[in-house]
Amino acid sequence: MMSTKYALFFDIDGTLVSFKTHEIPPSTIFALTQAKANGHRVYIATGRPPIIITNLGAIEHLIDGYITTNGALCFVGKEIVACQPITKSDVLTVVDDAKTRGYSLIVVGQSDVAVLDPTGDVHRIFQQTLAVKNLEKASPLEQVLKQDILQLTPFFPADYERQLMARLPHSISGRWHPEFTDITANGADKGKGILAIARHDGLDPSHTIAFGDGGNDTSMIRQAGIGIAMGNAIDALKHEADYVTTTVDDDGILNALRHFGIISECNK
Repeated sequence: MMSTKYALFFDIDGTLVSFKTHEIPPSTIFALTQAKANGHRVYIATGRPPIIITNLGAIEHLIDGYITTNGALCFVGKEIVACQPITKSDVLTVVDDAKTRGYSLIVVGQSDVAVLDPTGDVHRIFQQTLAVKNLEKASPLEQVLKQDILQLTPFFPADYERQLMARLPHSISGRWHPEFTDITANGADKGKGILAIARHDGLDPSHTIAFGDGGNDTSMIRQAGIGIAMGNAIDALKHEADYVTTTVDDDGILNALRHFGIISECNK
């Protein structure tokens, strides 16, 4: 059993939660329960805003803190550790572009979320394919635009993403799905979220382990002391990782935590 205590950071979709079942596999629940019992810490690192983090009930009692909206909002308990909004000019550029070109867009404010869905892509992908809940609680765009905007999720292919990002000098893009991307402020990503949590909780960044599967996980896979790609991860992330485990549906997290001695083979 590893004597060093680690902080474990987990992406949600495709890492903790199966795209097939929309649930956390029993082996993952077991593995995280054992890791926590062994003195390690458990954190979430997701592109989801808090309002749609609704699928972690089985492990919620194990979680020490959250990196959300790809690092734009990080918190431990009720204390905000980091909050980095997008500049208003970049926000309005994307909103105006979405209205002009007619593509769907999710606008994440610090308190509320707005959904523009002229193409039905938000409903089709988020609600039908990803089983995301709570988007029916979305607020009017005008109300959300009065808040600091933490993330923009436009639904368009990668070739147009390059064109739009050239017009957003203060923002970055992290794509984890072929049909949409997540836009956040420069300096807001999961890797910097790990550093913010580490500063707050007194963690050694070299004693962190990050798990992910998508393009928006690249920064934390690079930043963590150990970066682990799921077996179902995109090839580019696997090339960045220190270790590639099995898929989310094939005990990927359990196998990796055993491989690195976070939990023992004796834990059955």
